[in-house]
Amino acid sequence: MKTTAISVFLISLGLASSSGHVSYGMDKLRSLDYPQVEVGGEMGRRIKITVENSLLNLDIDGLFLKPFIEKQTKHGYQGTGLLIDATVRLAAHTRDERVIKLKRHLVSKLIAAQTADGYLGEFVPAQRIWGWIDIQELAYLANGLLSDYHLFKEEDSLAAARKQADYILAHWDEKPNDWPQKWGSLHMVTTGLDRFMFLLTEATGDARYRDFCITKLGVTEWNSEITLGRWGKYDGHVYGDVARYVAQLDWYRREPDEALLVPTRRAVDFMLQGDGMVITGICGDWECWHNTQAGTINLAETCSTTYVLKMMDSLLRLNGDSVYGDVMERTIFNGLFSAQSPDGRRIRYFTAFDGPRRYWTGVFDIGRRSTIRQKQQPTPAELAAGDTFCCPNNYRRAISDLPAMIYYRTSEGVAVNLYSESSATVELSEGVKVSIKQETDYPNSGNIKLHLEPSRPCEFPLQLRIPRWCSKAEVLVNGKLVERPIPSGAFFTLRETWKSGDQVELRLPMAWRFVKGRQSQVGRVAIVRGPMIYSLSPARHKELQDVDLRFLTLDPSSLEGPFPDSTVRPDGLSCKVRAWGPGMAYPDAKTAFQLVLTECPDPDGEAIYFSVPNPNAKEFVADELMGHHEHK
Repeated sequence: MKTTAISVFLISLGLASSSGHVSYGMDKLRSLDYPQVEVGGEMGRRIKITVENSLLNLDIDGLFLKPFIEKQTKHGYQGTGLLIDATVRLAAHTRDERVIKLKRHLVSKLIAAQTADGYLGEFVPAQRIWGWIDIQELAYLANGLLSDYHLFKEEDSLAAARKQADYILAHWDEKPNDWPQKWGSLHMVTTGLDRFMFLLTEATGDARYRDFCITKLGVTEWNSEITLGRWGKYDGHVYGDVARYVAQLDWYRREPDEALLVPTRRAVDFMLQGDGMVITGICGDWECWHNTQAGTINLAETCSTTYVLKMMDSLLRLNGDSVYGDVMERTIFNGLFSAQSPDGRRIRYFTAFDGPRRYWTGVFDIGRRSTIRQKQQPTPAELAAGDTFCCPNNYRRAISDLPAMIYYRTSEGVAVNLYSESSATVELSEGVKVSIKQETDYPNSGNIKLHLEPSRPCEFPLQLRIPRWCSKAEVLVNGKLVERPIPSGAFFTLRETWKSGDQVELRLPMAWRFVKGRQSQVGRVAIVRGPMIYSLSPARHKELQDVDLRFLTLDPSSLEGPFPDSTVRPDGLSCKVRAWGPGMAYPDAKTAFQLVLTECPDPDGEAIYFSVPNPNAKEFVADELMGHHEHK
């Protein structure tokens, strides 16, 4: 395969990467390419089970490819483009021949089904582009092909993506008068299209795609306010909004204009200062913005969770503010992982923390509380019914993004953002390569040991994210304690002349925290340790089957743990706490429930906030992520 002249030019300027991330000189951090990182720990386990138990168990031909080969659809959506993008990235990361083979199969079959005029989709001619979110599927199909070009240098994929883009340009002005109003606002219906067109210009040098984003999609002028609730034309659709923020951040890197940052800054302020993000690091109710802090049935569309992570990653790379890494950590370990069954096979559309959760079954049949709790052994047909659509495939994309969120290249050295058993190889200046290996059982403890192996002795800065929840971090270099302040909520920099065999130890004490609730959760607390939030599963407590969990009152002084618990993951943890039930005369009641709380991703978890006798007790703390954000 040959590399195009424009790609060579962009790479020479540091403007393109094989991961497909837009990266310019203004970025303080840059992502590593997928082959440079290996991931273990809980993040690595999630990647593995997503590949083994989800990706490699899908009916690829019947569910995902058949509609695009036959092109007889009049109303439908499979999420095949999202799946291709996830498969390409997982193939690049794992280098697993089975995944690479699957990637090739998906891509080759899709390209073979592309029509002569460039159409890649599944719709009958009369419904093409203007059928129900067909344009969104077309954008993601082409985006998946573009990822295949970036990560595997497949020229045929780039050509097919370009033909699809040309098809859209040729037919855009034929849109019906009632489109997109019948489906929603323009940016919601066309989610993903703006960023794909921008990246295609970066890959080809063809300005027509960039101009389309300006003249037809209005990317540079879009400045939507935060709209609460699901009503009207979905103007407050979290997934659609955040996808456009990500596109505008890419655009800003190419054509710096402060106006492009206004919508993203407004959203981050809303999330971190305006109660727009719940404690599990996720956003939205019924797919749209909300700020009540309620955590019931329709909380946080998984698509929005995926894009919140993409936005935080983009902001972290842009300005290096560790608050974005803190949010990423909270979101990944609690919100994202709660959207997947512990064995990796099932995925949620919404992820509640108050009341029962349910896995996606292909229909929005939420129904009564009793119908939401689902049996643990679904049939193959029930499993397949939840494999398509946007959220399952965006979840797979989010998992495929994790390797690029752990380590970053700085202008001179390396930054460690997420803590997980892992390793990476980073190319520094002057031909120096440094291998870095992370040894840790995080998030069980905050003990992290970094082994450094530079190709030759070299001075460079090593940056370590110190989470906001940790107030007494310690750093040791080759066993010697670093005798200077280590502030929380920032990257701590070690500048040394590093040599092979050097070790850095990071100790992040994980004290239990009772975090005070906000808005609808005022007067209640959540139990948190390190980045992990703990949840109560009534399925584990027969004595609670007829008890309304909202009326439990914790005895904070009785908290014990952590204890080993494999309910959610191997080597997982739980805690124990005493609670008084409805009507009990606490704190004098002689009888109380003895509760076991497990980690937030417990599939049967139904409560994370609890009443306490004195909600104003001094040991209760505010959520460290809220109200501390300043734009940089």
